[in-house]
Amino acid sequence: MNKKEKQTIGVIGVGLLGSSICFRLREADYPVIGFDSRSEQLDYLVHIGGQVGSSVKELVSQAKVILLSLPDSTVSSSVCEQIAKCATAGTVVIDTTTGTPDDAVEIATNLGRQKIQFMDATVAGSSSQVKAGEGVFMVGGDTEHFQQQQALLKQLSNVIFHVGPVGSGARLKLIVNLAIGLHRAVLAESLALAEASGVDLPTALQVLKATPAYSAAMDTKGEKMIQQDFSPQARLRQHRKDVRLIRQLAAQNEQSLPLSDIHAKLLDVAINAGLGELDNSAIYQVLRDNLS
Repeated sequence: MNKKEKQTIGVIGVGLLGSSICFRLREADYPVIGFDSRSEQLDYLVHIGGQVGSSVKELVSQAKVILLSLPDSTVSSSVCEQIAKCATAGTVVIDTTTGTPDDAVEIATNLGRQKIQFMDATVAGSSSQVKAGEGVFMVGGDTEHFQQQQALLKQLSNVIFHVGPVGSGARLKLIVNLAIGLHRAVLAESLALAEASGVDLPTALQVLKATPAYSAAMDTKGEKMIQQDFSPQARLRQHRKDVRLIRQLAAQNEQSLPLSDIHAKLLDVAINAGLGELDNSAIYQVLRDNLS
């Protein structure tokens, strides 16, 4: 291989997050081949100079490092079964999917039988933040495997944590998402009260940011709530899935989560109101309109 050439990276799942990952890789001049069961998702990949694979098998034949960005770890398990059938020893799978720690461990075990490396590299941050290189990666996996892929991961973000063995990335992502989701709901409720009581919303947001009430949700979702711009950066229904996994992890560890229980009900109201495909900031509409 020429010194200046970079290895082809495969990306399976080219939705909101997967597209942003592809963008980061192309910005770093990596050849990228992508596959998605929804062909319309691949238009953006072609636009930024990526190649479209017709199947998992074709993608695996061209890429020794494969990133996954899928709806949940059940889908990851299914895709990894396909990868195991056609990948050669030494192939590396890096899964950014938000799923269960147990699924991550099982996938790693199954792929390991074929000498395929696996890491769960979950991401905190919206697709737009990841596109800007501002996502936070939490990687679970063997230390040596992590070190081997660190240069690649640094093309995606400068904030990367190796948080333990396989499954640790998935576990910590659920903990992070618990906090992020509640921060977002608190912001939505605060702005709803501000609007109902006649406070100017931009002023309310500005003051909230300047006080101990501040959270990063105010930077990423405050204006979207005020403008009622719910074009998706991360879909509300996906966060409802995350809350289900969060509560499942809590039940396994006999930990009560009363705030997350309430949050789940609010998200259910939003989905029943037809807001599931919108950005997760659309929870503001539920609270502002007293739908709950």
